[in-house]
Amino acid sequence: MSISDPIADMLTRIRNAGRAKFNSTDIPGSKLKVAMAKVLKEEGYIRNYKFVKDGKQGILRIYLKYHEGVNAIYRLERVSKASRRVYAKSTDIAPVYSGTGVAILSTSRGVMTDKRAKAENIGGEILCKIW
Repeated sequence: MSISDPIADMLTRIRNAGRAKFNSTDIPGSKLKVAMAKVLKEEGYIRNYKFVKDGKQGILRIYLKYHEGVNAIYRLERVSKASRRVYAKSTDIAPVYSGTGVAILSTSRGVMTDKRAKAENIGGEILCKIW
């Protein structure tokens, strides 16, 4: 089965696994997904991630994080879609959830958070928002 929006599929798998209280979830791998998982780990939304080679495209295994039985990810939403890309300059990036959340951007210098993109004064495509 081909997936028209792999990033939205990744976010949906993480969201569904969190609601079902799974310890981990498996996602078809790619470099962009690994970079997004790295940002999620750095920001403290997941415990860890691991890329497992399987002879095909690989599997990205994400280990979810819970605090007293509550998922660390309250909400996860896709901003830029396959049908409508959303780009922002560094000056136009708005804080997510009054500054407590994070937006993940794809920039010319790699995948990073909105706060880091503002600090480095670069814009890019807003992939998703998480809080």
